[in-house]
Amino acid sequence: MLRFIRRPLLALGIATGLGVAGLAASQSLEGMGKPNLAANWGSSTEKALRPAAPHRTDIPWFQTLVDAAPPGSVLKPPPGDYAGPVLVDKPLVIDGGGKVTIDGGGKGTVFVIDAKGATLRGVHLKGSGDSHDSDDTCLNVRGDHHVVEGNVIDDCLFGIDLKQANHNVIRENRISSKPFELGVRGDGLRLWYSNHNLIEKNEVIDSRDMVAWYANHNTYRGNIGKRSRYSIHFMFAKDSVVEGNSFYDNAVGVYLMYTERIHLRNNIISHATGATGMGLGFKESSDSDIENNEIIYCAVGVGSDLSPFEPDTTIRFINNRFAFNGIAIRFTSELGGNILKGNIFEGNLTDVVQMGRGVADRNQWEGNFFADYQGFDRDGDGTGDTPYELYSYADQIWIETPAAQFFKTSPVLELLDFLERLAPFSSPELQLRDPAPRFAKPERTARS
Repeated sequence: MLRFIRRPLLALGIATGLGVAGLAASQSLEGMGKPNLAANWGSSTEKALRPAAPHRTDIPWFQTLVDAAPPGSVLKPPPGDYAGPVLVDKPLVIDGGGKVTIDGGGKGTVFVIDAKGATLRGVHLKGSGDSHDSDDTCLNVRGDHHVVEGNVIDDCLFGIDLKQANHNVIRENRISSKPFELGVRGDGLRLWYSNHNLIEKNEVIDSRDMVAWYANHNTYRGNIGKRSRYSIHFMFAKDSVVEGNSFYDNAVGVYLMYTERIHLRNNIISHATGATGMGLGFKESSDSDIENNEIIYCAVGVGSDLSPFEPDTTIRFINNRFAFNGIAIRFTSELGGNILKGNIFEGNLTDVVQMGRGVADRNQWEGNFFADYQGFDRDGDGTGDTPYELYSYADQIWIETPAAQFFKTSPVLELLDFLERLAPFSSPELQLRDPAPRFAKPERTARS
């Protein structure tokens, strides 16, 4: 019954998440998922107001060039520094050639596109305000069919913020936040009720998150995310693709929260370390494919809580490599429904942790490679002659009592585990059983 009442509780702002999910679930969904729409630029469903004056008077105001350009024209401004704020409310191509800087003067939002079919290319945007109440942003994008490419965005609270903006291309931009503490930076790239967008080959570094809230059918391809909190945080988002990205040194790689039908393939997620470090996380999410990813050097490779959540759905882990993680996969619920085939497990301190007793058979394992497999392949068919079975012995102490994980790998627990395996004085708990483990490690490249 608990499975079906948790979301109504969360809709009321009652936190039920645990672990790294607490970064999001401990706040009300209203506060997290709904950007401030009324401040500075009006509601995202209304036309934005033209700014009244520049925030700097010592340099030309870029708005005068925008106002003078006919709709549908190409504006190539002379190289130099210009003042914001700026509103583009007509179809226009702005090409700065990498030699134009627009400075918001440390106040409000620097640049707003509120039209259809505009292009912003080769411009340096900087100097937004620092107010979360007004969503101070370098680039606020509204409307459809825009192209935002090749821009540099820095010294901004929020980087690029799409609000109810569809069918846009956000490509090859370099985004970073203000040099604040991690939790009070703005998001480098945010999609809010924005669908069918292509997010491609961007660099989001030293920001807070890339987020997709109530945003469906988006594609994230070939992006780089470093030194942020969440590389991508999906919440109430569906039917999106995440492929060929590289996410390093973030607290969390990709997090799926109340989300369905996400396809993650050919990504590298590395060095998600720290107390809440997690390469890939699931919170009450369902029906997704996780294929051919490299998840390496993370505190936890995959953390799954009540996922898959929807009845009669599965989450499919196919041909991924989990290497040198503290815990490769941790299932913190007893629902089952995960299918794991053809994955590689090597060099992890612990390959799999399954919370709860007597529930390991609820997940399906087949044809995975385990570096510590101790069987043989006498007939040479590439499959081990005996099943691979992983049991927890003394590890059950820290699995069932999370605070005891501090002592994991300590000499005392290692000795206790050795004695348990030598002469068990309690029943070990089955974590997984793969009836047909792969005998030899398959050849692969990072994105084969």
